[in-house]
Amino acid sequence: MSKRDQLMKLAGESSWFGSGSRIIITTRNTEFLAPETDTLDDNIVPMHHRDFSFYEMKELQFHHALQLFSKHSFESDSPPHDYIKISREIVETTGGLPLALEVLGSLLYSKGKKTWKDTLKKLKEVPNQDVQKKLLISYENLEYEQQQIFLDIACHCIGEERISAYYMWKACDFFPNTGVRVLIHLSLIKLKHDRLWMHDQLRDLGREIVRRECFIVPGKRSRLWHPTVALEVVQNNLGTENIVALKLTRLADGHNFTSGEFSRLPSLRFLELDGGNFVGDFKNLLSKLTWLSWRHCPSKLHATGLCLRNLAVLKLLESNITEDWNGWGACMVNDKLKVIYLASCNYLKRTPDFSKCMNLKNLVLKDCARLEEIDSFINQLGRLKYLEIKGKDHLPQRNILLTVPLLLDSIGGLKSLSMLKVEYHDGVRKLPHSIGELLGLKHLSLHSCCNLRELPDSIGKLRSLLHLDLKHTGVSALPDSIGRLESLLRLILSHTQIAELPRSIGNLKRLELMHLSYTKIRELPKGIWTLENLEELLVNVCNNFEGEIPSEIARLSQLKILDLSWTKVSRLPMTINRLFNLGVLEIRSCTRLQSLPDLPTSLTDLHLASSSLQLNEDKFYIQT
Repeated sequence: MSKRDQLMKLAGESSWFGSGSRIIITTRNTEFLAPETDTLDDNIVPMHHRDFSFYEMKELQFHHALQLFSKHSFESDSPPHDYIKISREIVETTGGLPLALEVLGSLLYSKGKKTWKDTLKKLKEVPNQDVQKKLLISYENLEYEQQQIFLDIACHCIGEERISAYYMWKACDFFPNTGVRVLIHLSLIKLKHDRLWMHDQLRDLGREIVRRECFIVPGKRSRLWHPTVALEVVQNNLGTENIVALKLTRLADGHNFTSGEFSRLPSLRFLELDGGNFVGDFKNLLSKLTWLSWRHCPSKLHATGLCLRNLAVLKLLESNITEDWNGWGACMVNDKLKVIYLASCNYLKRTPDFSKCMNLKNLVLKDCARLEEIDSFINQLGRLKYLEIKGKDHLPQRNILLTVPLLLDSIGGLKSLSMLKVEYHDGVRKLPHSIGELLGLKHLSLHSCCNLRELPDSIGKLRSLLHLDLKHTGVSALPDSIGRLESLLRLILSHTQIAELPRSIGNLKRLELMHLSYTKIRELPKGIWTLENLEELLVNVCNNFEGEIPSEIARLSQLKILDLSWTKVSRLPMTINRLFNLGVLEIRSCTRLQSLPDLPTSLTDLHLASSSLQLNEDKFYIQT
């Protein structure tokens, strides 16, 4: 948070919240706070504003800073004997800033003493308060292609899916496999749910690097991420061949971009639009564009001659385009197109012709409310790796009742498919036998396909499958062949009609997570107690589940979370105290459970509200 009005709208008065509430706000800009400061001690400086107190966090204490640095530079809590002195000097020079310690420690990991000494020398030349210059040392050690990826993320790609950005960078010959791996290793970026993420200070570093390309003339910089600045540059013909990425959002519906404006941007490879249109002759323009993301794309382009021959990623969102949109030809003219992402295009009744996209890798059709037909050529896309067809959440898609089943019937032709998500569709009643031909499939989600009743026996051929999600389906039984899924890590069966698991479930030796919440399961087969890699077992709100948990549960040595809430379980075995990794035990409203045995000391969360348990305090211990 960095603006006063944001604070006042979210937490303007203490009366907005219940008694005893605590609102925690983080900011690096204290200018909008009250200026009064009174030092309480060495660690906290409060600033009072109305009913709130604001505290300035200090740097890490030295021993904590050294420990954090060592974790990243040596994967240890402390440096080796021969690196103690130089490690302490670097930590002192860094100033105890966690991000700088993490980034510099990662930079020096497995490097020789010479690199350490050179880095220390550079650090000593930087004023203590200049965090960006300290972080810049890591950036300067990157190769050119890695620097370009870093700047792309900082300016435009935070929050974007890794795989889409990967195809853009590959089209630019930036070697993204290596580049992204290096950036992660150096703690310059992270992946969160397979999306690109970057610390705010590193984002600001990247944007400052771009700003310094030309302080006075934005059109001479490589990337323009602020919509107002970008629009001014384009409209006033101030662009140059230096510009490779533009964000032109917050546009008026009637705004037009002329061919003359874009003729000054011959190097443009990333373009993000929200509204607007192209007008004029665009022949030989945007020839290097590899990424086009367009929200509120017009139903008809006014441009002529447009040909995006190098486009790798096409994303159209919340747009009124139809199957007859005159932009399809311009966007789908080559075999370089790798990603098509169509979301909330509610006038689209059928997909475009995929016959010219033979190298397509990712196809997402999401929340397109009127979509009735998927081009049959899709089953000839032999290089397709990711396919997602999703209706609106909590509103099953009824328009594709015929199309999706027909697609699935011949899905065996998609030999390269590694992820298949067909979610929120009523029309899926069964999976075809040919599903077993997808030998490279790693992720299969049929979430909220509520009319799906069964899985074919051929499901057992999916030896590469890691994740199977059947949540909110009508599946009532699993085939015995499920036990042949030797790679399976996650099995989600919550909110299904399953009453019994096959004995072969015990063959899933790599399984780490099993969710059986809200099922009709009556008991767990003996094979479950042999799953020694299982970390999470949820059997909550299974009204038919009753009886005792056997002593064999002790074999689940990796179990971290066990949820038996709202079941009729009557006893937990004495051996449960051998689950030395168990951190969470949920036994809410287990009315038949009258007592507990000794519990493992690893337990940090025990939930037993509304139960009739009588706890024996001298036997019950939780380590926090």
